[in-house]
This record gives sequence, structure tokens and C-alpha cells, in this order.
Amino acid sequence: VQLQASGGGSVQAGGSLRLSCEASGSTFSNLHMGWFRQAPGKERELVAVINYSDTNTYYGNSVRGRFTISRDNAKNTVYLQMNSLKPEDTAVYYCAAQYATSWYRGRYDYWGQGTLVTVSS
Repeated sequence: VQLQASGGGSVQAGGSLRLSCEASGSTFSNLHMGWFRQAPGKERELVAVINYSDTNTYYGNSVRGRFTISRDNAKNTVYLQMNSLKPEDTAVYYCAAQYATSWYRGRYDYWGQGTLVTVSS
């Protein structure tokens, strides 16, 4: 599975960004998809995950209510809409995938390159 993320950038606090991640190399509808992030000096954390059938989503506590994960199986793409951004959302955001034989909130084995999101106050 190959993952190509895009959409990062710089934004002021309160603004919005949308990240995209296109998957290839496997049947997209057989994959759970997720977004994770890692800020400087901190551990990687779960941002949001969505199951293969687009029937379940789960969000990290720090983003719940502000971020929305979605997928378009026809475009092999998962999105992360980020609203009401805060300086503490500044991080490298990673797209990840896992086969549907595993739990969608479990381990993710396939990772894309990160995309940097910087939120200024």
C-alpha cells in the first residue's frame, strides 16, 4: 500500500485546512484509513480513523468536534477537514492504512510521508 498525503500548510488560529491522502497498490475499499500526527518533542497520536466501509469513525479527544475524517472510495482518497485550528494542532500529519481484517482502531501498518501543518496565533 502506497500513501500520498497533501494539503498541509500554514494557517492562523481559527482557520481551516483540508488534508488529502490518496492510496494505491491495494483495493481501497478493503482498507481502514487514519490520520495521526506528531508534534516536535511529542509522541505520535491518533487524530482520526475511519473504517473500510465508511460506517464508523473515531477521533482523538483533542480534535473531536473540530476535525472530520471522510473517504471517497471512488477516488481512493481519505480526507481530514480541520476547522477551528489551534496553535497546538501544529504537527506533522501522517496518513495511514490497515487492512480491514484488523480492527479499525488498532494498529496501522502502512504509512505515508508526513505533511506539515503549522498554526500561528
